[in-house]
Amino acid sequence: MAAYPEMLHTVIDTTDPRRLAEFYRQLLGYSYREGDEPRASGDADDDDWMVLVDSNGMRKLAFQRVDELTRTTWPSAEVPMQLHVDFTVPDTDELERHRARAEELGATMLFDRTDDPDEPLYVVADPAGHPFCLFVG
Repeated sequence: MAAYPEMLHTVIDTTDPRRLAEFYRQLLGYSYREGDEPRASGDADDDDWMVLVDSNGMRKLAFQRVDELTRTTWPSAEVPMQLHVDFTVPDTDELERHRARAEELGATMLFDRTDDPDEPLYVVADPAGHPFCLFVG
């Protein structure tokens, strides 16, 4: 008997699961769980659930289709963030490289705190509007 539950993965709501899964797949170097890969024909899919795994096959992120998703207005409190993911990089050069990569993949800059000598960071939103942090850790 397990003493505690184990986290399986984090699920992110989105109106376009394939687009958001592909964003995080490219950003983090993950792969699709077997059976969740894009169709070989290149045709659009109607999958409403898909999972990304790391290089060891461990589930990391899942994407769930919702009909409507109100984009956060963070840092304004009108529509709160509700959840965000933090990603660390080893130094400021890598911080800049990964921020640029995220934007090339469709992320939007929300907050730049790279002038903080103790913890430089960016808060960016993925293509569905979910904020995440990139910081030197």
